[in-house]
Amino acid sequence: MPRIVFTQVVERLRAHYGPPKLPKLDGPWEMILWENVAYLADDDRRGKAFETLKKRIGTEPQRILSASDEALLDVTGHGILADQFATKLRECAQIALEEFDGDLRSVLKLAVPKAKKALQEFPGIGEPGAEKILLFSRTDPVLALESNGLRVLLRLGFGEEKKSYSATYRIVQRAVNEELDPEYSSLIQAHLLLRRHGQELCRRSQPACSECPLALDCEFNRRGGA
Repeated sequence: MPRIVFTQVVERLRAHYGPPKLPKLDGPWEMILWENVAYLADDDRRGKAFETLKKRIGTEPQRILSASDEALLDVTGHGILADQFATKLRECAQIALEEFDGDLRSVLKLAVPKAKKALQEFPGIGEPGAEKILLFSRTDPVLALESNGLRVLLRLGFGEEKKSYSATYRIVQRAVNEELDPEYSSLIQAHLLLRRHGQELCRRSQPACSECPLALDCEFNRRGGA
């Protein structure tokens, strides 16, 4: 049976979930903070952590560096490992000041490979995370994927899982590359819809295949699914 095409995947997910809401983050620096304000927190708790950071401390690197432990823990306590992530927020602020003079927008002017390398200096930002920042900053039109979206595409038959997460990621990207609409809004929506589907229905354990709008075209479901 032929594999479903990528545009159909996105169309069905949009029909099921509705148009995704874009996160209200101002540039690459706030995106880096978003990844580090709370660990293993859902979007609602992460959003509350970020708002706490903005209201109690501020997002400027110097304010984060001078903040008290208590204030930072009030932010990172929305997730687990609060102490470790308070330290990571300080590390982010230190890197931003020392390496980029407090202005991460300069990164967006670099060639893409150098921009990705610069962003990966920060805690919590691997290559997929760097690609997400460049996509959402409308700097590099690439389908950035996080683990939930990657799992959805693997189960649909876009590539195959390898021992290395990085290798799996690249295989899936190559599998969808020829079918992509290179327009930024389309790629951002695809990222958000795939992520949400992986979180809500196409979960790692106990996926809700009976409720999935992609089930009829899903290789994972045809092999027995959950």
